[in-house]
Amino acid sequence: MTPAERRSALGLAGIYSLRMLGLFLILPVFAVQARSLAGATPLLIGLAIGAYGLTQALLQIPFGLLSDRVGRKPVIFVGLALFAVGSVAAAMSHSIYGVIFGRILQGSGAIAAVVMALTADLTREEVRTRAMASIGVSIGLSFALALLLGPALAHWIGLDGIFWFTALLALGGILILALVVPSPDRTSVHRDAEPVIDQLGGVLRNPELLRLDFGIFCLHLSMTSLFLVVPLALHDFGLPVGHHWWVYLPVLTLSVALMVPFIIQAESRGRMRPVFIGAVLTLAGALMGLHFFASSIAVVMFWLVLFFTAVNLLEASLPSLISKLAPAVAKGTAMGVYSTSQFIGAFCGGTLGGWVHQVWGESGVFLFASAVVLIWFAVAWPMGNPGRLGNLVIRIGAAADVSALRQGLLSVPGVEDAEVVTEEGLAYLKVDNAKLDSARLQELSLAD
Repeated sequence: MTPAERRSALGLAGIYSLRMLGLFLILPVFAVQARSLAGATPLLIGLAIGAYGLTQALLQIPFGLLSDRVGRKPVIFVGLALFAVGSVAAAMSHSIYGVIFGRILQGSGAIAAVVMALTADLTREEVRTRAMASIGVSIGLSFALALLLGPALAHWIGLDGIFWFTALLALGGILILALVVPSPDRTSVHRDAEPVIDQLGGVLRNPELLRLDFGIFCLHLSMTSLFLVVPLALHDFGLPVGHHWWVYLPVLTLSVALMVPFIIQAESRGRMRPVFIGAVLTLAGALMGLHFFASSIAVVMFWLVLFFTAVNLLEASLPSLISKLAPAVAKGTAMGVYSTSQFIGAFCGGTLGGWVHQVWGESGVFLFASAVVLIWFAVAWPMGNPGRLGNLVIRIGAAADVSALRQGLLSVPGVEDAEVVTEEGLAYLKVDNAKLDSARLQELSLAD
């Protein structure tokens, strides 16, 4: 990357991570702390936790399309401002209804697709994947930091203080946007990085992609449901909320260490299907273990290690599978639908999990989440073992004969699929990097 590209990637990753940190901070503490809010019930507590997911899901693709017309940075600024206003509304509220309203506003600042599009505007095709990866890593780090920082903040400054802190994070994102992230020379559509409306139909009819969309929906439903009851269980075992990070720190550390060899097996050894299916089954088993065998904090930690090992593995595998299975020219659209499914899962996990908690109690939530994951297991079972495919975007200039160019690209060893978009001067390729004849591909790129 050039210095300008590194600056752009780090700045945008910082904006994204600050926003996600703000959304995640209440996860490990809200189920306990919210019981003091006026009108709080398990159902409404769950709705407050997941409410952001609904507006995020509904607005992220429209925000991305709007940014194509009015510019990326203005839309990101508005999104961060909405996030800050929602945080202030939640901080100033003494009722569960005010917090729900604030969380809805937080989610309405749906800038995920816009940040990805701006990343594409500010980076070259050959380094774009690396820039996108830095944003993905920042999300995982934000989640881990939230589980550690949330309990400490709840002890020091309380629930309203967490929301005030979240508003400061939003203002920090605005400062990074203004002072660190450069403005692009031009804004254009990037089919590998953002949704394109005329590709939605094809993506929504693709059964393999729908299988993965259902998977991320189930994963985030189960994760959100978990945080409706695990903080309560730890509290009932006598561990104060401010000390819950004592549980999450070793759990997260061990789960990351245990995940690594499975990622190597999946990606480097071509064993994605068995590793993926095994992770889904482990997820269901951990949830059942939390229901049937949770007699102490140590036992809860054991099941949480298994749960988060599976979560980390699936969070890494699902985007990789989307990238492998989506048509190269529709990767951005496929990721947009995938992200929307993820946020709907968070909303349903909070709302349905809260309802189950209210009707059947804490243990019912674990059974509900495990049942959802077992349905996912049945849906995922027919999946094939994907090849070691990647995506590549090359510049082709003004091609006189699109059909001939496409055939020429397909004749290159290692190129599995090719789509030429002449108005963008780009070709979107699905390639097997182990077999790719890069020299021949370069010749075609220069020739056209």
